[in-house]
Amino acid sequence: MTPELTVLALAALLQSVQIAFAGAAMSRDAGPAYNAGPRDIEAQLSPLTGRLRRAVANHFEALAFFTIAVVVVTLSASASGLTAACAWIYLAARVLYVPAYAFGWTPWRSVIFGIGFTATLVMILVALF
Repeated sequence: MTPELTVLALAALLQSVQIAFAGAAMSRDAGPAYNAGPRDIEAQLSPLTGRLRRAVANHFEALAFFTIAVVVVTLSASASGLTAACAWIYLAARVLYVPAYAFGWTPWRSVIFGIGFTATLVMILVALF
């Protein structure tokens, strides 16, 4: 497996951990019955739980873009040391993004996001050129 595909698999595992953290926080705030139910009404959630849930949503968006980068790099046979490094930078940024978002590290949350986004963009540009 290429480093880029390995990182993609690890990023998916990170997403599952984020979902678990956000779910546990929601159960703590609103109770397990609410979390397991249809959530027809909004529960009162703590700021931390709200941030964890938004971090999950943000990673789904970033992961879609990163997946495109990995597929383009892999199918175009453009994998290189640079694309592997960018993939690992993306993953490191996403790992750091979780506490940055959860604990409101301003402006570092945005800086960390930008680093991961830039690494993903570089991967796509390498495959194109």
